[in-house]
Order: sequence, then C-alpha cells, then structure tokens
Amino acid sequence: MHRSIWIALSSALLMACGGNGLAQVYTGPDPQLPAPDVQKIPLVNTAKAVGWKPGAKPTAGQGLAVNEFADGLNHPRWLQVLPNGDVLVAETNAPPKPGERGFKAWVTGKVMANAGAGVDSPNRITLLRDTDGDGHADVRSVLIDGLRSPFGMALVGERLYIANADAVVWVPFKPGEQTIDAKPVQLAALPGGPRNHHWTKSLLASPDGKHLYVGVGSNSNVGENGMENEVDRAAVLEIDVATGQKRVFAAGLRNPVGLGWEPRTKTLWLVANERDEIGNDLVPDYLTSVKRGAFYGWPYSYWGQHVDPRPDPQRPDLVAKAIAPDYALGAHVAALGLAFAPTQNPWPAPFSEGAFVGEHGSWNRKPRSGYKVVFVPFQNGKPTGTPVDVLTGFLNKDEQAQGRPVGVAFDARGGLLVADDVGNTIWRVTPGAANTPR
Repeated sequence: MHRSIWIALSSALLMACGGNGLAQVYTGPDPQLPAPDVQKIPLVNTAKAVGWKPGAKPTAGQGLAVNEFADGLNHPRWLQVLPNGDVLVAETNAPPKPGERGFKAWVTGKVMANAGAGVDSPNRITLLRDTDGDGHADVRSVLIDGLRSPFGMALVGERLYIANADAVVWVPFKPGEQTIDAKPVQLAALPGGPRNHHWTKSLLASPDGKHLYVGVGSNSNVGENGMENEVDRAAVLEIDVATGQKRVFAAGLRNPVGLGWEPRTKTLWLVANERDEIGNDLVPDYLTSVKRGAFYGWPYSYWGQHVDPRPDPQRPDLVAKAIAPDYALGAHVAALGLAFAPTQNPWPAPFSEGAFVGEHGSWNRKPRSGYKVVFVPFQNGKPTGTPVDVLTGFLNKDEQAQGRPVGVAFDARGGLLVADDVGNTIWRVTPGAANTPR
C-alpha cells in the first residue's frame, strides 16, 4: 500500500475509534488524569493551514478587542519589546535536520507542511515601530538577517542576545537603531543538529542581567533516540553572561518554550509541551514555576510520579524525585507563548493578575485542542481557577487553520501582541472596544 494512502486510512481509523472525542480536557492545578493508552500508530489530526481571508481576524474574548498590529510577515513566531517601544519579531522556522530520517520523520514532515510549518526559515529579526500610537506599526525594517532559525531574544545593556537553533549569539545594539550590520558573536553553544527534534530555543534574561535562561526541548518524544542524544536537552539552561559557561537549571521538561518572571514573586515560570502517543487526553501541557535543580519527570514519568511505560530502561530513582507542575493547560494544546499581566498599564479584572498563554494548537487530538490565546488567573503568585479565552477563532467553520498563535508579549502601552505564524500577522489585543488605541 502506498505510504500516503496508509497514513490516511490509519489516521481515519484512529480518529473514529482511538480515543474518546468527547473526553474531558484536563486543566487546573490538580488534573485527574486517565490511564495511559500507548498508541502503536499515532493519531494524526492536523488542521490544514489556509490563512485569513481579507478583513478577517480572530475573535476577542469578552470585554476585549483585537486589531492588526502588522501583517505581511513571513512566519513570525517570537516577540521582544524594547524599552523604547519598538517590537522585534523573529521570522523563523526549523533549520535543516539531516539527522532525522526514516518513515516517522517523513510522516512528521508531511504533517508539519499541512499545518503551515513546512516553509523555509526566513532566518531574520524584523523591527516594527508604531510612531503615532494608533496601535498599528507604521515603520518596518530588517534588523538583522542571515541567522540560523532564531527564536528567543533578550536585550542586556547594549547587547542584543539571540537564541539560534544551535547557539546563543550577541550583537551590539542600542534601542532606536533600525539595522545591525555587525557579525554575531557566539556566547554559548546549544544542542543542535544533525538531529534537532525540538529546534526552538527561548531566551530570558535575569533581572540583574547576569544570566540568561534558555528553554531547550528534547530530541525525541520519550527518549527513543537514546538518552545520549538528550544531553543538555529537555531542560532550562542557565548561561553566565560574563563567561558563556552554562549549566542545567532544571531538567525533565520535554519542551519548555515560553519563559517569564512572575511579577509579584519574581519567580521563573514557563510553559511546556508534554509527550505524545499515550492517549487523547495525555499528557497535559502545562504552566509551572521552575525550581533550581528540580526534575519534572521526562521521559520516565509525567505529572509527578505517573510512570510512562515506554522508556527502556526505566529510572525509578528519577521518578521518585519528579515534581508535578503547577497548572495543567490541557493535552496537546501546544503551549508556546507566555506573558504575565502587566503591573504598568494594568488590565481590568479578570485579567489583572495572571498569565497569558499562546496555544499553537494540536496535531494529534480529536477534537482539536488549543488554537487560541488563554489567560490563567493567579492569586498571590499562584494559578487558580479555569482558563479564560482571550483570542479564539483561529479555526474556521471547516476546522481549517486561519492562523496559529505562538509568541505573546505586552507592548509599551499595555497591548498584548500575538504572533500568528500561519496568518503571518501580529495581532494586538486590548481591553475595550475595537479600533480604540490604548
């Protein structure tokens, strides 16, 4: 049987009978998880990427408005807002992965292409500026190009740090400049190719600027490529800015992406993508605080001591020390972006304290999950209650992807910017009526 026909048939069978399409989406601080159901053939249920029709846009939640901040970008994924209000956008996609071969890699490539992630990486950072304060960028320039799948960005003093797929580099930069001609200087190498399963590398500076924190995803689903290929992966790395020396800050995190400082407790938090192929409702992606030296289970267990039966050999010693995350966001939502509610230009309740999360959307769940931006309320520095929809409508009535949200960040005037890598747009969400600058 031809491969494509086999994939289509197996996916249809699995969607019809493999997993309960009406199953609960498990969210919150204490999710009640189902038993694992190891899938010999993964469920594939991608949403075909079609983009937005002219004039169309996502749907803002109650009491909110959304408008276009910038369009016509090329696969925008991550955002960094500078002190002067300029917005940096990483236009990027996966680098070549010559080490990923075989049938599973071929299937993954087809899935990603259908979902809009099959384009070549633009490998650049673009600068956007809103000079008249109307909520739309009216100045655009390529700040720097020729990078290698850039993702995270951080400004420390007069250095702009960029997390490429294989290294953290820096260039001299002062806010207000619109182009950078200097050649990037490497600060620290990061796990890269030839196999580079999770290529995105997020980046966050410590408040004092002495350290950088990098989210590095695993090189597999559950260690099936050998744990020797997981060195310094599935972890948050801490890099000394003065020396470039790095160490593991926290481990057992399958794919930690969005990083942020909770403004009241000054604690490091992140959102992470969990593992696949053990059920429609396993394992929930999550939002969690990150403790130095902590282990969060991957690949041997999930949500604390829930043992994953697939890794061989098992590691009961590591399972015993695994920490459960703080808050479940739901299975396969693909939580990527993270931004905490601003203390300057605060939003009204219920958005005044908590975390905004960009959920890129599932490729292996029926019904589909994610494809929206949500807000997780906090009290006294901890998440509580249920997620609140901030931006929805990324799937049309035919369940096709008009857009997919990735990075989220607050601009200088308190608007929430959302990078949409299928719609090639940056959206701006504000409290109040549409077309009202804030």
